[in-house]
Amino acid sequence: MKYHIPHKKNSSITTQVVCAVLFVLFAFSWLYWFQADLLAVAQHTLSGGVTRYDRTVGAVLITAVLVLVQRVVVAVTRLFGRTHALTYGPSMMALALMGDMSVGSDHQLSFASCRWAVLVALVMWVGLVWMAKKVLPFGPGKEQSGLFSRRVWINALLMVAMMVAVAAVSNTHAVLHFRAHAEVALSKGDTAEALRVGNRSHETDESLTMLRVYALSRSGQLGDRLFSYPLKGTGSDIVPTGDSRSRLLLLSADSLWRHLGARPKSGMGTRRYLQALEGDTMGTRAVADYVLCAALIDRDLDAFVGALSRFGLLGDSTADALPRHYREALILYTHQRSHPVTVYHHAVMDEDWDNLQELEQRHADAPGRKTAVRERYAGSYWYYYFYNK
Repeated sequence: MKYHIPHKKNSSITTQVVCAVLFVLFAFSWLYWFQADLLAVAQHTLSGGVTRYDRTVGAVLITAVLVLVQRVVVAVTRLFGRTHALTYGPSMMALALMGDMSVGSDHQLSFASCRWAVLVALVMWVGLVWMAKKVLPFGPGKEQSGLFSRRVWINALLMVAMMVAVAAVSNTHAVLHFRAHAEVALSKGDTAEALRVGNRSHETDESLTMLRVYALSRSGQLGDRLFSYPLKGTGSDIVPTGDSRSRLLLLSADSLWRHLGARPKSGMGTRRYLQALEGDTMGTRAVADYVLCAALIDRDLDAFVGALSRFGLLGDSTADALPRHYREALILYTHQRSHPVTVYHHAVMDEDWDNLQELEQRHADAPGRKTAVRERYAGSYWYYYFYNK
């Protein structure tokens, strides 16, 4: 028996163009906007820091290579009809593997933790291609042609399904992407971009907190804006030393050491390191803010006031010029200590403090009190001290 296989050349070309456009748009966008920073970290890790990744060049080259892979698959499988989208399977799997990066407990970047899932997907893809080759000749004899034909929509849905699979397999952990983006921005000297990334998210970790401390210090805003960001960790985590839980992925630690004045000795903890810099002429002006903010992060008001005194920042002439968080901490210290070493008053902040006490008294239940205080005092040291635990 001889089967009649209709040759819909125009419909086949339309299908191929639609699939190609969808893939190129997805691959380039995915590589340029979503995966660029992690790819930069990956290239830095694999090259030992010798080469630097360019997001535009990288996205163009990788997309072009994946399109070439698809053309090879087409030449081998000869799938042009209702299942033409399957020829993009290997290219989509390659995108998934490139997006599957994570940071382990040793703070090192690891790759392809989903390789078994991709291997299973590859076996399934081979099976689907085999079925498509076997079933295709028995398809309907007449099909509508054009952009809105059934053939085009079936292929478009297959492309979308593969895109969703790529997103599902790739690492979409927000904090990892924030960290990578912040480090790439800082390595380029773009402090504003490093501070912008993730600034509306409540997710963070010790390493991202360290990067924000560094960026704020570089921009001279550490004492004014630190507690406007979500923080995690202790004062020891704001510098990547021996006892710190924070680590860098791409940015050289030497840039941070230069900012503070000197490299720490091997195994030296953050406290010892900052104390050594404080008493050394090599320490920069940034050391004072690091010491003070480390004490504030730990809620150690006595250590904070002691550091202010050592740095000569308690005099009447400088009291009003202190950064916002330092003034908030001094107001808090004054009201919390029976015999404070120093008494600090500021007309506006004293009124704010009284308003905070009244607001807390109006809300008997803890959840309601926290919500009310957050709405008015989020971003202040007072909110961090009492509620960010």
